[in-house]
Amino acid sequence: HFVGPDIYGARPIGSHESKGTLNALVDVKEGPSLETIPPDLDFPTILRLGNLAAEGGGHFLLASLPRPFGPEAIVISANPDLHLRGNAYNIKSAEVDGMDLHQTLVIGITCVSNRAGHADEMIDAALARIDAVDGQVNALPTLCADRARDHARRIMENGPPGDGAEPWLGGLPIAVKDLVDVAGVRSTKGSPIYADHVPERSDVLVETLEARGAIVIAKSNTPEFGAGANTFNEVFGKTRNPWNRTKSPGGSSGGSAVALATGQVWLATGSDFGGSLRNPASFCSVVGLRSSPGRVARGPRTHPFGGFSIEGPMARNVADLALMFDAQIGHHPVDPISIPAPAAPFSAALEAPVMPQRVAFSRDLGVVPVAKEVGDICAAAAKRFEDLGADVVEACPDLHDAVEIFRVLRAAQFVANYAPLLESHRDKLKPEMVWNIEEGLKLTADEISRAERARAVLYGRVAAFFGDYDLLLCPATIVPPFDIECRYVTEVEGHTFETYVDWMAICFAITLTACPAISVPCGFTGDGLPVGLQMVGRPRGEAALLGAAYLFEQAAGIAHMTPIDPV
Repeated sequence: HFVGPDIYGARPIGSHESKGTLNALVDVKEGPSLETIPPDLDFPTILRLGNLAAEGGGHFLLASLPRPFGPEAIVISANPDLHLRGNAYNIKSAEVDGMDLHQTLVIGITCVSNRAGHADEMIDAALARIDAVDGQVNALPTLCADRARDHARRIMENGPPGDGAEPWLGGLPIAVKDLVDVAGVRSTKGSPIYADHVPERSDVLVETLEARGAIVIAKSNTPEFGAGANTFNEVFGKTRNPWNRTKSPGGSSGGSAVALATGQVWLATGSDFGGSLRNPASFCSVVGLRSSPGRVARGPRTHPFGGFSIEGPMARNVADLALMFDAQIGHHPVDPISIPAPAAPFSAALEAPVMPQRVAFSRDLGVVPVAKEVGDICAAAAKRFEDLGADVVEACPDLHDAVEIFRVLRAAQFVANYAPLLESHRDKLKPEMVWNIEEGLKLTADEISRAERARAVLYGRVAAFFGDYDLLLCPATIVPPFDIECRYVTEVEGHTFETYVDWMAICFAITLTACPAISVPCGFTGDGLPVGLQMVGRPRGEAALLGAAYLFEQAAGIAHMTPIDPV
């Protein structure tokens, strides 16, 4: 598996094998050129990195890894010490831009598994990057460095649990959305009501991730109780889009998306009710997956049987996202709708991804207007599947009553979750929260039952649709990132929206179906703002969906454009 001197102009100076992964340290004699890079190495930054190593007398660390992380992942250290530091930020300090974090994540995990001390080094690297950029974007307002170091020491002492069959993140620092409790860490839910809340126990989502080697280093900003697709609140203020700090990062997982886009963490958690993983992923040019209800256990919750709001992974690319998703999933007795993990990990779907044969594309799903430029970018992106050999046609399931259904069922769930807070803390809730709870309190049993029946019929139409199609494509959001001072989008293409959530219909219509959906970067507007393509899979079809997303990402060739410095 070693790529030798004839390709990279390098000579091996040492290697070792651990856990089936061969790491080889090589001394670079001359930087690689375009002609000497094998075409199947999808790492465009090798050119810059190789030249740096040659000029500085540095070293390559090559790791031979199974797909989708290879065939070879490469990282450089400017430090001539043989104990290479396998993370992006040592490279950043050497003034090399554009590191492909796909390779960085895998190398980081490999190094932690193979050498004690790297968990602390990755914490140092993440904290240094947070210190350098977060003041400009306000993505991670709450840090927990001491807690992270304590956890890192336990990981380094104990290593992976059991027989190694469980997914393992190897001491990787992550951010957790501030809607989710982390034991001993200020957890505000973006609300003045919980501004000083420090829980004694973590949500089972966090317990699962930490048991599988993740290290929580920060809480990411969110709108109050995750209501709304612009990330601001009265506790921590506004989170800014790093592609243009006058723009919104989307929401409600905006803090996580911005932290990823700016390279502050490798992975982050998010949640999604009406689009809160997909919208900020689109606005920040990262990847967010809304999985099927029950895949990711969470709780304790006020409304544990509800399937609208789910927890999910966010990352800079599909491979990293699949790795985190595997570390999140599985049954937990606290969550009554959680289901066991499948026999094969979801990341395995990326090793031999299957091209969808019949692909449907819709600009608007028939439910909401879409800004023309966004629709054009997504239409062009959909054609990439034609280039890959799929049959792409304009079609979508019948979702004509999705907006009405969602308004009713969302309002009813707001009553279940938050009506007691309206009684006790009305003065501390933002206007959109008050309105949404009160709309729910006005509902009759007949209205709620009608909406439930209509949703059942809608699902039947969607299930029939996926009997004919393997994949549905549409925009992940209807506009590019908008002015940060606007609380929400009120008008698009001459259409005025009635409520603060209606502009999110292209996402929440999919929420109603319970189908898995992912937002993957697909292009940029003329002003340089990101646009994401929403891909919707068959019911419980995450494996095929991730494989298709990975194939698209490779064809699009823009995943390497993050992390960025805020502009």
